[in-house]
Amino acid sequence: MKNTQKTIKLLFFSIPIFLLISCDTNQKEEQNVLNEINQEVENNSQAYSNLEKITSEIGHRLTGSENGAKAEKYTYELLKSYGYEDVEYHEFEVEAWARDSVRLEINNEEVEEVVSLGHSPVSADVEHEVIDVSNGLRADFDSLKEEVKGKIALVYIGILDGSPEGLKNIHRSEKTALAIEYGAEGIIITNQVPGGVLLTGTASVTGSLIDIPAICISYEKGMELKEQLKNGDEITAHIQMSNTSEMIKSRNVIATLPAKEETDGNIIIGGHLDSWDLSTGAIDNGIGIAAILDIARTYKALDLQPKRNIKFVMFMGEEQGLLGSKEMVKMLAKKEELGNVAYMMNIDMSGNPKGFNASGRGEMVPVFDEIGVKIQAVDSSYENTNANKAGLHSDHQSFMMEGVPVVGLVGNLERKVYSYYHSNGDDFSLVNEKHLENTVRFGGMFLWELANLDEIPAKKLDFEQTKEFLIDQDLKEELELGNEWKWGE
Repeated sequence: MKNTQKTIKLLFFSIPIFLLISCDTNQKEEQNVLNEINQEVENNSQAYSNLEKITSEIGHRLTGSENGAKAEKYTYELLKSYGYEDVEYHEFEVEAWARDSVRLEINNEEVEEVVSLGHSPVSADVEHEVIDVSNGLRADFDSLKEEVKGKIALVYIGILDGSPEGLKNIHRSEKTALAIEYGAEGIIITNQVPGGVLLTGTASVTGSLIDIPAICISYEKGMELKEQLKNGDEITAHIQMSNTSEMIKSRNVIATLPAKEETDGNIIIGGHLDSWDLSTGAIDNGIGIAAILDIARTYKALDLQPKRNIKFVMFMGEEQGLLGSKEMVKMLAKKEELGNVAYMMNIDMSGNPKGFNASGRGEMVPVFDEIGVKIQAVDSSYENTNANKAGLHSDHQSFMMEGVPVVGLVGNLERKVYSYYHSNGDDFSLVNEKHLENTVRFGGMFLWELANLDEIPAKKLDFEQTKEFLIDQDLKEELELGNEWKWGE
């Protein structure tokens, strides 16, 4: 009897010890992988040199253009060269917009610093009185009501200094949608970056052509017009433009890193490959694409095999209405594979991470904090400053609208870099090599940990849960303006 009790005691104590040893070994192996990712990137990163090639040899990457097709082919072949066997094009057909010419006259004097906004009409020639609609929010339009009808609305792209505290800005396309709703015959959007910087971007909430011409002018010219209107001067604007819009074929590029053991579970990391055509799109979204490609290279160089499949996706058509990501979601839903997407990680015009954004899924914040501690053990400069607020207007939105958990970077780039997005100044000179390397290092370590979690607390939300989530995140009004709200009242 005594021997039996002794045996039971030995078994009781030996099992926990074994489990502790096993757990400790796994943690050490995990930490070793993070160290290896860090070292590989520090020693062999190609992100900066690849981005230089993309911007200098291809240039802009407008969806549907010859340059866009070159970018698709370049990333496909690069992923193949890294050793990815499963690389595919996901082709889709959409209507794509391209600018031709634009002319603006203010009181019969031509304004040189002007650019048309995406999805403006194929042809337009309007001349009307200009009315100042301040920040272009619904409250601004509503305060003027019928006065806007038949005029050209002048709005600011951001929130003007001196505005009431707590105002939430909306997208340029949503400001344009409000201008149309209130009967404006055109819209002039003032950029917020001084120095004659012009920006473009879509003015359409749907990705279809809008009914009125939409243009951007420089900060200096916009402030001059505001001052004249404030002083009671009458201003007439004459906008003439021509553009093209036609059905084109474009392609997302998808490379899959298979899991160690066969599984249906997938983690998607993506960013948009396309850019606008005023410059070479180095920041928006060259830095995102270069980082994703180098994370893919790093994993192959280290012969890593995760717990879940990782799909590296270069989306096209994001700038013209999230076209590529919407098409991918449709494809996955048709194949009944959308439920296999455990997480979608998006890198768009963000970098030098100091943390990651749980995008409204609060159950993931403690998980992100724990991952951050592991990253800090490799590099103490990582701040582990995580956020938890959902937003719209990038490729993660297409997945979030279907209840898929999404995550983005909490970037820590120099502020001036963001000033040039969508603009004629978004070129390679803005790129900080070390910051780009940090995106690959910290992003690569974070992605590895996410893909290898035993259990991911955030689950796919169903239709009604997604509705409540979007309401809780204060996104309903924006989605209604964008004709994206599918839940009724």
